[in-house]
Amino acid sequence: MIPLHIIKTICKTFDITPDQIMEYPASPVKVEQGQLLMCKVKGVKNILAECAGDLFYELDGTVLSESLKLCPLTHQNRLVLNKYLPYTRPIAFGTQVATFGTGDRLGLASPAHIRSVKNSDAKPILAQQSKRELELTGRNYAQVLDDACFAVFQEGYLSGFGADGDHLKNAADIRDALACGYTMITLDCSKKIDNTASQLSADELSSVYQRLPAAYRARIEGAYLEKGAVKKFRIVENEYSFTEEELFRCALVYRGAIDFAGEIYRDLLTGAEQPVDFELSIDETESVTTVQAHLFTAMELIHQNIRITSLAPKFIGEFQKGIDYIGDIGIFEAQLARHAAIASHFGYKLSIHSGSDKFSVFPLIGKYTGGLLHLKTSGTSWLEAIGTIAACNPTLYRHIHECALAHFEEARRFYHVSADLSQIADLDHMEDDGLVKYLENDHSRQLLHITYGFILRDHSLKSEIYKTLEMYDEHFAQRLISHMDHHLVEIGLK
Repeated sequence: MIPLHIIKTICKTFDITPDQIMEYPASPVKVEQGQLLMCKVKGVKNILAECAGDLFYELDGTVLSESLKLCPLTHQNRLVLNKYLPYTRPIAFGTQVATFGTGDRLGLASPAHIRSVKNSDAKPILAQQSKRELELTGRNYAQVLDDACFAVFQEGYLSGFGADGDHLKNAADIRDALACGYTMITLDCSKKIDNTASQLSADELSSVYQRLPAAYRARIEGAYLEKGAVKKFRIVENEYSFTEEELFRCALVYRGAIDFAGEIYRDLLTGAEQPVDFELSIDETESVTTVQAHLFTAMELIHQNIRITSLAPKFIGEFQKGIDYIGDIGIFEAQLARHAAIASHFGYKLSIHSGSDKFSVFPLIGKYTGGLLHLKTSGTSWLEAIGTIAACNPTLYRHIHECALAHFEEARRFYHVSADLSQIADLDHMEDDGLVKYLENDHSRQLLHITYGFILRDHSLKSEIYKTLEMYDEHFAQRLISHMDHHLVEIGLK
């Protein structure tokens, strides 16, 4: 509890009453010559520093006495926390622990994410945003990490968290993320994958393949083919082999991506100031990642001495945003088992992208990965925020819904979804107490999921969204914790 004399000092300084001060009970931490804690004063979060020495002087804020300072949650103050409280800095986790990419488009969800994950077998990757998400939300790497670090401080979470520069496609963006202290890089190789090669006929394939450098062709043919016999590769109880056509297609489709991964790994990651988890994303493509393609990619990474922490293949079926898996679960299970075995054999984790809300296949994912995986979610916490608004501020929800409808076609340029607006109930005919049902319908979930950028560009809507979620922060937290718990339990991590 904040001592009474400090409460009186804050009240006198800001001309407020004690009921306008709220302490976050998990936050207090002892520091040299005092303590720090998180509190809310007149609805605004601050760091309350009761201490002396360099820490007191380095924190920027309002001096209340010679040993008392109230400090806003600024980027500079976050860096000071990072310096004195190591647990507020992100870390890399490597390959031997499950990681759960939570994402937080608004910067408000991480406290609830922490409360959910802290009693599980997974570690949270709290700061997880793609360049596309940053552009659509108007945020940057530093702001996303600031929010995550302050959430860790607020919750007194000592067990470690990560920060993921998600789906980055070029060296400049990766440098920016690393410079901000990010400890995971997800390399999106979609621009380096030749999707046209997957559509070539056998004759066309052979012709195009012959254009590759002769030394490269000789090496991979020697590595993957065996004249007069079938060269087999054993992964657990399964044996795999390559026909000429399969090898040629793998080389043409994935060679550019693997070379690109090598450049990024050698030029940026091996010399990074902090340890970095390196994830290779080959899922943003038009064709499913075959078992041979995964095996080829894994072995070529080894050939180039590239060490990855996780790999995201494109699975059969559809992992669309905000809804359950679409496809034949039996076929998916057979493919998943083989992908998981290959990842385990080569010592990295399987990564599941667009992983939120895939409840029908979560038990299979947990089973075949042995609970050792990386799962990416993000937009699902945004949907839980919208669900909170639907329940607590119906008028605001109606404005959000109307904005989403107006911009749905524009938003579809960024995301693949199957939402059919004709399957969404007319807003004018929906009573206020029924608005939360929109979050139970796949079509309206996707409508609200992908239009977040356009909703947040409306400054009036954005301001009201933050006001509402801050007013009903515990409602939002409990809704989000329940939803995230559902994910972790179904996967077998909690």
